Amino acid sequence: MSSVPVFHTIGLIGKFGESNVAGALHQIAAHLLRRQLRVLLDESTARLIPGNTLEAASREAIGEQCDLAIVMGGDGTLLNAARSLVDYEVPILGINLGRLGFLADVSPGELPHRLDEVLNGEFREARRALLHAQVLHGGQVTGEADALNDVVVHKREVARMIEVDTFVDGRFLNAYHADGLIISTPTGSTAYALAGGGPILHPGLEAVVLVPICPHTLTHRPIVVKADSVIEVVLNAATTTQTQITCDGQISLSIEPGDRLMIRKKERQVRLLHPVNHDYFKLLRAKLRWGLSPEASPFI
Repeated sequence: MSSVPVFHTIGLIGKFGESNVAGALHQIAAHLLRRQLRVLLDESTARLIPGNTLEAASREAIGEQCDLAIVMGGDGTLLNAARSLVDYEVPILGINLGRLGFLADVSPGELPHRLDEVLNGEFREARRALLHAQVLHGGQVTGEADALNDVVVHKREVARMIEVDTFVDGRFLNAYHADGLIISTPTGSTAYALAGGGPILHPGLEAVVLVPICPHTLTHRPIVVKADSVIEVVLNAATTTQTQITCDGQISLSIEPGDRLMIRKKERQVRLLHPVNHDYFKLLRAKLRWGLSPEASPFI
């Protein structure tokens, strides 16, 4: 928790392609301006709200000039912002306008008092690791991207599996015959990896989990390795199924039989700000509906 407010220039980033961000954005911007803070509006967000009078800025300008970025939307919006701002080390506060938020954990109903707490230095800061993925063809890098949640190698076709040989720190791990393979950070362990049967990793852990998607061999189970492992995934040359790589479900990279996917922990971490009462286990109970009686379940 910080005790010294150090925020002077605030960047605002909203959910792409959605207009419901306008109300929260105007509320937050007006509050920041009343506090005589400079506000920069992400230029992509500005296009969603024609007629606004805020100063528009590129994502790079927000990274270079802002002391804080406020992201309005769901976790997908925050994932996009995190990848673009991680190299600038700008702290991020997420306002959850979506349905299921593990990263954006401040609700609109908590504004403006939660925002004032953060601006006054009352917050918890968490640093989250990202993965950096590179695709190599004949020793040449043909594509690369960062991921805060996960890097997924998966089939494009509906009914056919892929074959991938997997190595950890140069040692052979396994040959997976499956619909795909998820390589996830602890942050992403509650996303696709959880749906694939992987474990929930506390975000404070220095680890990476590999989760096969619908493996042909049922003994192929998720495995957790150390965070600084170098993970290599080779698309078996015998694979004829069309295959691709997806980072955070938002960036696609091409991969061909014989290509190598190299995954390493990114050197810089993203900085996430949470309210002082942030409780990860309470968040799990709320989002995953742990402990609810059958009568309280919305699915019955």
